[in-house]
Amino acid sequence: MSTRLALYEIARVHQLDAAGTQALFDAAGLAQEPPQVRQRLWPVTAILAAALGGFGLILWLAANWDTLGRLGRFALLQGVVVVMCVGAAWRPALRAPLGLLALLCIGGLFAYFGQTYQTGADAWQLFAVWAALALPLCLGARSDVLWAPWALITLTAVSLWTFAYTGHSWRVEPQDLSAFALAWLAAVGVVAVLSPALASWTGAGPWALRTSVTLSVMAVTLSALGALFHKTVAPHYALALALMAIAAAVLALRKTFDVFGLSAVALGLNTLLVAGLVRLMFWHIGNDDPISRLLLVGLVAAGLLAATVSTISRLARRHAQGADA
Repeated sequence: MSTRLALYEIARVHQLDAAGTQALFDAAGLAQEPPQVRQRLWPVTAILAAALGGFGLILWLAANWDTLGRLGRFALLQGVVVVMCVGAAWRPALRAPLGLLALLCIGGLFAYFGQTYQTGADAWQLFAVWAALALPLCLGARSDVLWAPWALITLTAVSLWTFAYTGHSWRVEPQDLSAFALAWLAAVGVVAVLSPALASWTGAGPWALRTSVTLSVMAVTLSALGALFHKTVAPHYALALALMAIAAAVLALRKTFDVFGLSAVALGLNTLLVAGLVRLMFWHIGNDDPISRLLLVGLVAAGLLAATVSTISRLARRHAQGADA
């Protein structure tokens, strides 16, 4: 039986009138709005409304393409950006959702600019300018609501830059090592900017850090897998292993420890190690029994996973005990 039904039963047993029943519900705290609604529901609703509002604005603009004209489209997008920025500065309680709407409209404005004037710029340049212009907005809002999409925009620009530098193809050739190294260093830089060490300056929280770590691990892992299964193993694979190992060591420290981030990096590292074993077993060992090789790969993968989970759990308990002490 729920609390509300139990109170109704008490009121019936004791034959309380309407005033007495209302007083009973007031004493139980069921007449007021639950505090979680004000703390979580309405902020989440405002953020979803901002995201859907920005998407709806872009769709409405596309639907009325011939009606507004070039000047009208630019005026609409620029006006929304200005109004949302002013509103975010004026109403601190709505700063995050209004800032998110402004961030989305900045991207829509650049997309429309590139489509209208056909500047010939690569896609990564538009994303890079979008991230640069949105950076002051993120610093002013100091919220993960803006920092998480900013990380997505920035790392998309990094990936598209790599794509452009490698001849507009997702190739992983030995001569492209410098491009991938720069891209991975840029991804590490984004993670560092959104780390707790700079949180007092940026205002970024755990979700922005986790978004950047997840996207960075995906980019490094996928590129390294392409290098591993190249006709000859490209040096990207060894570089990715070293980078992942360093990242895991840094995230395991007490000051920078994050369970989600360390788990993501460990998953990427395990994937690369198991894939390396697969390459070794099926490309370089002349055993004609594939079942035994698959069994060995499965056992090694299970052992790595068990060791990883045990190590991360032990670190989490150790750091939690150190924080309590």
